[in-house]
Amino acid sequence: MSRWIAPLKYHLPRILVALLFVGPLLAVVSFSLRKPGLPPPRNIEWVPEPVAFGNYGRIFEIVPLGTYLLNSLLVAAIAVPVTLVTAAMAGFAMARSRRQARERLVVLCVLLMLVPATALWLTRFILFKNLGMIDTVWSLAAPAIMGSSPLFVLLYFWAFRRIPLDQFDAAHLDGASFFRLWHEIAMPQARAATVTVTVLAFIFYWSDFFSPLLYLKSEERYTLPVALQLMQQMDKTNWPLLMAGAVFITVPVIVMFLAVQRCFWPDDQINRDPATV
Repeated sequence: MSRWIAPLKYHLPRILVALLFVGPLLAVVSFSLRKPGLPPPRNIEWVPEPVAFGNYGRIFEIVPLGTYLLNSLLVAAIAVPVTLVTAAMAGFAMARSRRQARERLVVLCVLLMLVPATALWLTRFILFKNLGMIDTVWSLAAPAIMGSSPLFVLLYFWAFRRIPLDQFDAAHLDGASFFRLWHEIAMPQARAATVTVTVLAFIFYWSDFFSPLLYLKSEERYTLPVALQLMQQMDKTNWPLLMAGAVFITVPVIVMFLAVQRCFWPDDQINRDPATV
């Protein structure tokens, strides 16, 4: 009996916490399978009757989701790699700076995180207009040039600060340049930070709703969050179709997280036996 108690005590709290996050998602999936036109149920119907799988085909008929999906993938494919490079290099430069400069840069990053996004919209619009970037994919991916978010820079900064300085000093004595120190020593030891920034940056650009509305004029260049808003404007009361669109937009994020979640585990816990906890 003790063989089962230890794993149960280890996994049960984690399962209960996971249900808090998975439960609403399952409810949305169930709602998306209701017959079109039905109002929201008073109680959650985990298995609606009848099951309307055709809702997912119907949403492609309402709006060109295939085109919007390609646009979202294009933005993420451009912005996420650029974000990783710029945020990582900025974080490494901060970690290698002198103490006084490093502290000022950290404070600056924290202050920048407090600036509301609405304060940047007008400035960015004027800048993009002068650069001829309005109504192009580059206006959506442009924040990646600056690391997308100060948080991403700080995540890399904290990861690089944990690396012993002796490794950098030894490589520098051997003639390693700044780029080699960053690429060959710092980045391989910041795997967790890289995976975290990748997931957060993907979500940041994948769910961006206001930038396409502000900087795009052509509907064929819209992304998936705008497509969901268009569906709502066409039929505000058809909740099953709206939920089907929400599930369609959410699935890529979930798939990506499931694909990289193992990278968040410490190496010493990947093969850890729950019975020994």
